[in-house]
Amino acid sequence: MAEKIPVDLWFDPFCPYAWVTSRWLLEVEKVRPIEPRWRVMSLNVLNEDKEVSDAYRARIGRAMEVVRVVVAAAAAHGDQVIGPLYTELGTRFHNQGLLKAPERLRATVEEALESAGLDRALAAEMRSTRWDADVRRSHTEGITLVGQDVGTPIIRVGANAFFGPVITATPKGEEAGRLWDAVVAVTSFEDFFELKRSRTRDIRFD
Repeated sequence: MAEKIPVDLWFDPFCPYAWVTSRWLLEVEKVRPIEPRWRVMSLNVLNEDKEVSDAYRARIGRAMEVVRVVVAAAAAHGDQVIGPLYTELGTRFHNQGLLKAPERLRATVEEALESAGLDRALAAEMRSTRWDADVRRSHTEGITLVGQDVGTPIIRVGANAFFGPVITATPKGEEAGRLWDAVVAVTSFEDFFELKRSRTRDIRFD
């Protein structure tokens, strides 16, 4: 069996595109010798010096609360809990549409913690700024690899790092593997920087 290649993915739990990309990475793991490793970044930190609407500022402020919980859980139990917790959070936020219910954010986080086998009391860390330095450190590690003008997700494979890919649905099976092969191939060229087209399809969480 081929030795698995570590693949780091930086995510903010509120980002729907990071969620789809992360689910794709799990599909890739089934058909290619990779080992996903989960790291946090923050839309709040990313946009702290940018002009954004008040509504978006409030939204990413709530996102920061959730990132704190992920960091606190990892500090208490090790990085291996990040992936399962992200799965529980993302399923609720995106597949179940609970991002549209900010009034029950605390309850959603508590439910995700419990389903991931963690103490619901960790949700108290949502308002604890003691984790902000750790969030910023992880965020900076990821964003420094690709530059300040991109967002989440960020992927690192060895010395190769890139933003994205931005996809609107999760490829399965060998289709996921072919996309992986293509993304790694094109981003491995030192002088490659951008390939983009307008999104014409709504994002799907299936």
